[in-house]
Amino acid sequence: MEIRHLQLGSCPDSWGVWFASDPRQTPWNRFLDEMVASGYSWLELGPYGYLPTDPAQLADELAARNLSVAGGTVAGAGGPHKDFDTVLAETRKVAELTAAVGGKNVVFVPVPGYRDDVTNAYLEPAELEPDAWRALVRNSNTLGRVLLEEYGVHMRFHPHADYQVETQAQTERFLQDTDPRYVSLCLDTGHLAYRKADVPGIIRAYPDRIGYVHIKQMDPVIAERAVKEDLAFGKAVAQGASVEPPAGEPDVPAVLDALSELDAELFVVVEQDMYPVEFDVPLPIAQRTRTYLNSVGLHSRAAADPRPAIGETI
Repeated sequence: MEIRHLQLGSCPDSWGVWFASDPRQTPWNRFLDEMVASGYSWLELGPYGYLPTDPAQLADELAARNLSVAGGTVAGAGGPHKDFDTVLAETRKVAELTAAVGGKNVVFVPVPGYRDDVTNAYLEPAELEPDAWRALVRNSNTLGRVLLEEYGVHMRFHPHADYQVETQAQTERFLQDTDPRYVSLCLDTGHLAYRKADVPGIIRAYPDRIGYVHIKQMDPVIAERAVKEDLAFGKAVAQGASVEPPAGEPDVPAVLDALSELDAELFVVVEQDMYPVEFDVPLPIAQRTRTYLNSVGLHSRAAADPRPAIGETI
C-alpha cells in the first residue's frame, strides 16, 4: 500500500558526497543523471557549492531531468551554538538558493561536531555546558525565524552523530526547549539508531515536530564497535556503518508505521553515508533501495502530481 502523504526522494550523500568540492566525489552532473536513472523525482541539494549555485543554471539542469527540490542543505557551518554570524551567513546562502528553485525546507546539519573524522580527536566536549546549550536553543530559534519570515522556507534541524544533539534524550530536550513555530526536526533515522534511539517512539511523542525525514539504516555491530573503540562517526562510516535497507537498524516498516500516523505531508529522503566511494557503486544501491522502499509503501511522485503542497505543515 502506498503511503500517500510521504514523498520519497534522495540526495548527494547517497552518492558519496559530503563536501562542496572533492575529487573523490561523484561529479554533480553524473549524480543528477543517476538520480533519474534510479527513479527519483525529488532531491535534496546537498552541500552548498556541490550543485550549481546560480539559480537559473540549477533550475535548467533540474528541469532538463524533470527533477524537483525537496530542500536545501546547510552543512559545514558548525553547530548554531558557536560562531553564529558565520552560521547565519551560510544558512542564508542556502535558503536563498533553495527558495529560488522551489524548495520549502532547509536541513541544518550541525557539522563539524565535537570530533574530527580524520584524526579521531575530540575538538570540544561531547556535552554542551548550560550557556552553550542556551546559545544552541536561542540561535536555532533565530535561524528558524529568519528562514521562515525572510525566505519562506522551514528549518529542519538534523540530530547528528558526534554533535551534541545526537541521542534520544538530547533530541527530546532540544525539541522541548526550541520554539515549535520555527524549529522542527529532520528526523534522521540512521543517526538516531546509531545512538540507540527509539525512532518510532520519537515520532509518536513529537508528531508535530517531525518536519522532514532522512531514511537511513545503520549496522548495529559497527555502531557498537564504534562505541567500544571510541571511533569518530567518519571512521565508522569508512568501516561500512551505513547500510542499504533492509540490512540494518532501525526497522523501516516500524518507522513508516509511525510516520503513517502523522497528519502531514512529508519528504522522506534516502541518505546512505558512503564517503568516499568509487563512482560506480552508488547507482545500483540507489536502484535497489528505491525498489525496496517502493515495496513498503514509499514512492517518488512527480511534482506535477496534483496534491497539496509538500512541506507547508509546520
